[in-house]
Amino acid sequence: MYQGFGRVINSNGGLFTVRLFSDASREPMPLDGMTVTGRGRGSLHRKGALLVGDLVDVSYDHTAFSLTEDGKTVCAEDGTGLAIDRIRTRKNALIRPPMANLDILFVTLAAASPEPILETVDKLLCIAEHNGIEPVIVVTKSELSSAYAEELAGIYRLSGFEVFCVGEGMDHDALRARVCAITNGKIAAFSGASGVGKSTLLNRLFPELHLETGEISRRIERGKNTTRQVSLYPLSNEETCGYLADTPGFTMLDFERFDFFDKEALPQTFREFVPYIGECRYTKCSHTKEEGCAILGAVKRGEIAPTRHQSFLSLYEVLKKKTKW
Repeated sequence: MYQGFGRVINSNGGLFTVRLFSDASREPMPLDGMTVTGRGRGSLHRKGALLVGDLVDVSYDHTAFSLTEDGKTVCAEDGTGLAIDRIRTRKNALIRPPMANLDILFVTLAAASPEPILETVDKLLCIAEHNGIEPVIVVTKSELSSAYAEELAGIYRLSGFEVFCVGEGMDHDALRARVCAITNGKIAAFSGASGVGKSTLLNRLFPELHLETGEISRRIERGKNTTRQVSLYPLSNEETCGYLADTPGFTMLDFERFDFFDKEALPQTFREFVPYIGECRYTKCSHTKEEGCAILGAVKRGEIAPTRHQSFLSLYEVLKKKTKW
């Protein structure tokens, strides 16, 4: 029996694709450095137990691969002889996008067609912040409404986020360079509402990915969510490379049904609020309406975007009604 260690980069019907790493601390194994297919062992066989992005330990026997006449190793494509035994400690895990160990989340929103719902965008940003994931804002379709694209960029730059505006006929080099600079096994995912052009953008940035794309419905101004599963793409052939993922659109961001975090943790998920926390007149300030609230004062002075505080208020109202079990 052979042992291996790698990262889950795809899943499909109970089969998981794992990119195996080499290990200088032990003798080389037959499948080191190869991309293999296997199934979860025991409880890992349950749906949802394994996530794309997981670092896993695997075991396999001689039936998991064969040798061609010229000595090339060929892996079994149906998972024969290879099992995923254990998930190593996760940095984080998200419901949507359904991934583990995310480091950077490129949150995409369109300047038009469809017009963004900023409260939905801010929900995802809060979840990312709470899980230690660095959000980067990407405003797509900027050519359709350049003024609104700049307004959106201003909101999120004021909030302390890195922002890229892209669109038809615009330069994408800076965004591509930002993604290509991701190394040392870090994972970046693109996520956003259906129809904002995530897959189209990724195809423009990295044509070699050949991602499926769909057209916007003119009647309902919503996109068909063509990304049906998460796939993770190595950014180079090096074992220390970074990874890029295309993910499904916004779903399961329902704070009433799912326990992302409680209202006490909410202010810290708005990064621009953090410098003002503890500066309010009242120690138990909710930052919603109290006199002497430092955050409300910052909103009035233009130091915090009103749309961001409005998203905070909406989430606060939802979270304060939730019962702690």
